[in-house]
Amino acid sequence: MQRILAVDDDKDILEVLQLILEDSGYEVETLADGEFLFDKIKQQQPDLIILDIMLGNYDGRELCRSVKARKETHNIPVILLSASHALTDCYRERGCPDDFIAKPFDIDVLLNSVQKNLAAA
Repeated sequence: MQRILAVDDDKDILEVLQLILEDSGYEVETLADGEFLFDKIKQQQPDLIILDIMLGNYDGRELCRSVKARKETHNIPVILLSASHALTDCYRERGCPDDFIAKPFDIDVLLNSVQKNLAAA
């Protein structure tokens, strides 16, 4: 079973993500902030990370860059979520996410992005 780590400071979003993804056959772990992201990655060894951009004291874009910069995590696909940011010019830069989904998200868009990025990994 493929493992997904969902990181969002909104408990309701995390619950929705977990429900949708588990109903689609994925094992899902959640994290409410970015503080322990790398501990959780080491512990869970996710196949994909869904990461909100605005995480209280953390910026999901910076966390994504850190994931992509580390040798042990750079191959993990990262999908960024945001209700207030767009990343249209970011995809050619180093450390950018593998995909971006705007909130509120459509379930089919989410699942298609997850499937596409897991298949490419």
